Amino acid sequence: MPKVLFVKEPNGSSLSADHFDDATQVVETESTSGAIELLAQQKFDAMVICNTGNSDHSLQHYLHNEAVLDRVPLGVALLDAGHCILKANQRLTGWLKKTNLVSLNFLQSLGEFSVYGQQPNPLKLVLSKRVASQATIQIGDHYFCLYVTPILDPRGNCNQMVATLRDATPEIIQQQKFEALHRAGAELTDLRPEEIYQMGFPERIELLIDNIHHYTKDLLNFDVVEIRVLNGQSLELKPLLSVGMDSGITSRVLYAKTEGNGVTGFVAATGKSYLCEDTTEDDLYLDGLVGAKSALTVPLKYHDEIVGTFNVESPEVNRFSSEDLMFLESFANYIAIALNTLELLNAQRTNATLESVVAIREAVGTPVDEILNHTVHLMESSELLEPEMAQRLEMIAEGARAIKAAICKVGEGMAPADSVPECVQTEVSTSLKNKSVLVIDGDAKVRQSAHKLLERQGCVVETAHTGTEALMMVRAASRKQNYHAIIADIRLPDIKGYDLLVKLKEFYQSPPLVLMTGFGYDPAHTLPKAREAGLRANAILYKPFKIEQVLAILDATVAAP
Repeated sequence: MPKVLFVKEPNGSSLSADHFDDATQVVETESTSGAIELLAQQKFDAMVICNTGNSDHSLQHYLHNEAVLDRVPLGVALLDAGHCILKANQRLTGWLKKTNLVSLNFLQSLGEFSVYGQQPNPLKLVLSKRVASQATIQIGDHYFCLYVTPILDPRGNCNQMVATLRDATPEIIQQQKFEALHRAGAELTDLRPEEIYQMGFPERIELLIDNIHHYTKDLLNFDVVEIRVLNGQSLELKPLLSVGMDSGITSRVLYAKTEGNGVTGFVAATGKSYLCEDTTEDDLYLDGLVGAKSALTVPLKYHDEIVGTFNVESPEVNRFSSEDLMFLESFANYIAIALNTLELLNAQRTNATLESVVAIREAVGTPVDEILNHTVHLMESSELLEPEMAQRLEMIAEGARAIKAAICKVGEGMAPADSVPECVQTEVSTSLKNKSVLVIDGDAKVRQSAHKLLERQGCVVETAHTGTEALMMVRAASRKQNYHAIIADIRLPDIKGYDLLVKLKEFYQSPPLVLMTGFGYDPAHTLPKAREAGLRANAILYKPFKIEQVLAILDATVAAP
């Protein structure tokens, strides 16, 4: 919708704003001084003036009145249809460093200038389209917004136009700075596949730190910087980057709390930026830079969640402005995104590692158990076994167990618990850590599941097919250390659960046995007999069972005397 400034001056013609159709937005004024003010504040496609032509209050009169023009906070010029200057105020004359602009071509009077961006020449557009036009131009180190508005007579002819220049240097420089920050932020979050493949998590963090330091110094002109990352569980703010700070202060432990933890703790706890104009008069401020007189701290946020803090300091009082705050908050958003991206990559890496370790355990667990079973069988069945052969079989058994231990140790090193995101961490029973568990079942799937579920809890799992095989494993293990828990099906291929319990009493005063059974399946009345023979209370697992049930029973079993 075109927007027209309608100036109906005293003693003007009978033309009124009602002559325009509904498709035109009309802003009406009866004051020519008001018209000049509106031209400075708003953008119009055209201006229509209704007067007798000889009024001392006409717009042309005001444009020729130096006292009025020189009070306008813009560079103003009245141009004819040939772009020649009919009148110009002192502000425009001063900006263009001329003594007199009258009769000069307006564009030539600007000297060497360039149009900023892809905008057309506004003077040509005004004459051809008879609508207001604008462009941003650069003259030397300064930027100006050039507005050109046609002055139309009642017949719609454009014989004159008003050109205004507004100094836009601060906002253009601010825009350029934002664009530079945007490019810098994009580089912070830009990770190519080859970089992800070639660099580990520590190397990526170091690269991010180097880039943040570079952009903070070169773009924001901040020399003293500290960035801390929030541990969501402990609320501790751990240092990530520190430049220009005292090393002792940097190592100080801070938490996301509103009191006792300085400005950094306050910002992390509230999510609000904090501008400390004079550190000597701010009770919340804790020393960072030796001799610091002002500081600015903003939160690092990702999806409205606080992930850390970004702090800059200066030895000057009132060093930081609201503009610095705006730039720092903008850059902090990119840092938060970059940190989240690295966290996602680390989580993905950890997940892939955990899956790999689990897959290796599943693939290796059962074959290693087979080696143990055969080795123990040879040790048990050979009555006249030579000492050297017996020693070698012992070494084979120890080597088989060492394979499992090595896989677990490597897995913990590649994917430590603190690298797993809090939201997906599973609670691990500390009482089962490194506890040896023997699982006895004729079903290979049950034995495989035992490795998968219990090894995640830190258990050392071994399996056996039959009761006879299990008893040989127990006998061999008792020479060094008995099993902490034994889980067996109540109906093994060669023996019942009750009979297994009785035989285990040869090795345990109170066997740590847990029996597995299906609901209602106990034709031999194994469970009542086992309870009478000393099976501990709650030492029964009903299939299908949940992992929580298994862990609860195992916790009680390994804790029993």
